[in-house]
Amino acid sequence: MRVAAVVAVALGVLAAPVLATAADIYLLRDRQGVLHLTNTPVDPGSKLVIRQPPRVPFPRVLTLEPMGPRLPPLVVPQGAPSAYDGLIRVIADRYDVEYALVKAVIKAESGFNNLAVSRKGAQGLMQLMPETAAEHQVQDSFLPQDNIDGGVRYLRRLLDRYGGNLVLALAAYNAGPARVDEVGGVPDIAETREYLTRVLRYRLAYLRESAGVREARR
Repeated sequence: MRVAAVVAVALGVLAAPVLATAADIYLLRDRQGVLHLTNTPVDPGSKLVIRQPPRVPFPRVLTLEPMGPRLPPLVVPQGAPSAYDGLIRVIADRYDVEYALVKAVIKAESGFNNLAVSRKGAQGLMQLMPETAAEHQVQDSFLPQDNIDGGVRYLRRLLDRYGGNLVLALAAYNAGPARVDEVGGVPDIAETREYLTRVLRYRLAYLRESAGVREARR
């Protein structure tokens, strides 16, 4: 009875790993035949019966390493609605491109300013260069519907070109397909690396936002 009681108590302790720290467990039978379980063996006759692996802390940040240079740690912000969400959803569905991705590109490119013009001449919400806008039949780059349609159509083409590889498609959207093809991955351009970080960070935030909207509508 005494042996059973000691073992039962010891097993009861082991059954609550949440409260215990990671440690090896040893078994010792004393001269009276009583079994002892301990994580601090002091007798040379103690036998190791359970080896606890070391605990690995869960990472608090996500580091993305696409083809090419290392990106800095990814910290995800909170998503927020914009005045163009309905339009983005319609056009993203039209070209079978993820809504959160399109919204992330717009956030990174223009900050939702449909009148934005870059120093290089890129225009509108998704910052289309005039030649890109013309190629994708954009009549007015400052008109949100035309601009987003042309930008998403271009993004769809890039996704198809790189077999759905999101990182390469985004790198090509920023630096141009020629530079991506030349190195066979993400070009070692500081602006492109920073752009990738921002778009992927925003995308995660908008995926969270979308999940919250769907949950609220149930």
